[in-house]
Amino acid sequence: MNQSLKWDFSDIYRSDEDYEIKRKTIENANYQFINKWKDRKDYLTNTEILKEALYEYDNLLRDYGTDGDEGYYYWLRSQLDKTDTNIKARLNKIDDFSKRIQNDIHFFYLNISKIPKKIQSDFLNYKPLEPFKHFLERAFREAEYMLSEEEERIINLKRTSSYSYWVRMTSSFISKQERNVLTEEGKVEKKTFSEIISLLNSKNKSVRDKSARVFNKILSDFLDAAEYELNSILHNKKVDDEIRKMPRPDFDRHLNDDIESEIVDTLVDTVSQHFHISERFYELKARLLGVKKLKYHERNVEYGKIDKKFTFAESIEIISRVMKGLDDEFYDIFNEFINKGRFDVYPKKGKSSGAFCAHHLISQPTYILLNHNDKLNDVLTLAHELGHGINNELIKKKQMAINFGTPLCTAEVASTFMEDFVLREIMKDADDETRLAIMVKKLNDDVSTIFRQIACYRFEQELHNEFRIKGYLSKKEIGSIFQRHMAFYMGKYVEQSKGSENWWVYWGHIRTFFYVYSYASGLLISKSLQRFVNEDKRHLEKVKDFLSAGLSESPSVLFNKFNINIKDKGFWIKGLSEIEELLDDTFNLARRLKVI
Repeated sequence: MNQSLKWDFSDIYRSDEDYEIKRKTIENANYQFINKWKDRKDYLTNTEILKEALYEYDNLLRDYGTDGDEGYYYWLRSQLDKTDTNIKARLNKIDDFSKRIQNDIHFFYLNISKIPKKIQSDFLNYKPLEPFKHFLERAFREAEYMLSEEEERIINLKRTSSYSYWVRMTSSFISKQERNVLTEEGKVEKKTFSEIISLLNSKNKSVRDKSARVFNKILSDFLDAAEYELNSILHNKKVDDEIRKMPRPDFDRHLNDDIESEIVDTLVDTVSQHFHISERFYELKARLLGVKKLKYHERNVEYGKIDKKFTFAESIEIISRVMKGLDDEFYDIFNEFINKGRFDVYPKKGKSSGAFCAHHLISQPTYILLNHNDKLNDVLTLAHELGHGINNELIKKKQMAINFGTPLCTAEVASTFMEDFVLREIMKDADDETRLAIMVKKLNDDVSTIFRQIACYRFEQELHNEFRIKGYLSKKEIGSIFQRHMAFYMGKYVEQSKGSENWWVYWGHIRTFFYVYSYASGLLISKSLQRFVNEDKRHLEKVKDFLSAGLSESPSVLFNKFNINIKDKGFWIKGLSEIEELLDDTFNLARRLKVI
């Protein structure tokens, strides 16, 4: 494999002059569609004419979108350097261009959504419209919460200043921070914010404690800004919800994710009723580390002999082996990502922290951002983001552009599926001591993915409700709500250390409102699919069909094909029971090794 360590943009970038030409092409294509259908109503009553319009619309989504390669390229560039004001300026202009087209073309979806109920079934049952059936179902369901064309236009235009700029401000402030910290080598060196986060998990107590003080100081420095930011976007959402007559703060998320509130409520309630599992895990971890209580920043400290470094090259080798063993197509996709420069691997100043997998138009390549620090967690992060990437590529092969994407409920299924298979590969040749360390690591990840995210979801629920009652929340009030919900899932074996009440400041997902439930749902559903494949390798083809479905069917319909009823509390309990069984096994192994 040709291991490129930085993104190769050659498939989406030639020159800025080329973008000038393409921008005109995008504009012409969109306005040709707009001018053709804007004043027509026949597609709202005639199935054959609607089919013509939808295929033209799908072609637009596939080949042009509203910002083409230029929007994708400059957004990706902005994630590599959040301090570059020239890129920000360029992105703002692209965003203005894109928003104008989005507003002018929105009439099409809005009109379709308001097709009278008495004739909706004619369109849904018309065989030539089958590829668009679920698109139409969603549009009809969303109609109740849509506004007039002009009102939708206003809401879309104000989003940048009333939401996006606020969120960018806080993340930009924090991402470019560099501070002097104690390193693993015992030296005091300047490190980026992303590198400081990594040092919080150091096995050297002095390193992690001093890093925590620096980390908390950074959050404290931007606490006032974050208070104003969060209140501003909470207010913006409140106004939007009231205008649309949304019944509850998280309903918009459920509607957009094509999932019933009943399902999310069942998931949240069931996991919350099992917080004793996460508390028991932290009891185990505290005992293994020889302390009565873990400090807040010590929750993710690795236990045991996982000192081995996993270079990016070694990580690639491990994951390649797993993909090859699972499925040739998975392996080929991974190989293509490596050879074509789809990964940006290492941390640097100004670069977005964490990791993500990006896609835009169905005709464009997938890109994956990492901040690789040669740790076990970095191998698993690579596997996780690769899962998203494979999911994207499978959808591209089977679906039209209108169905490109995944509902949030299913978005984390592929990622956790790949991650768990890679972890099993790493465990294969481990001795008991290493096995214990990896089991603790796996439990740590599952607790963070399921219990922590559901605690965060409940934090968001209270945050939005309290804001709507009081009209403004101080940083102290936000911190108090946050700390209370974190304490609920951590229990009595984790100290709510000074400064931990401010960790909401950098938690980006709470700005993508009510996003985090999908991590829990994704992992618990993924466990079901893993069992399915472990029972019979031939079942993998059905899993691939599931991952290829994109937005063509609702999550409930997709899961029904596996006889999975995600409305049933018992389904979620089965997944949680697996975690509790692993926890019991880990306790038993620790006792056998006499380390607790």
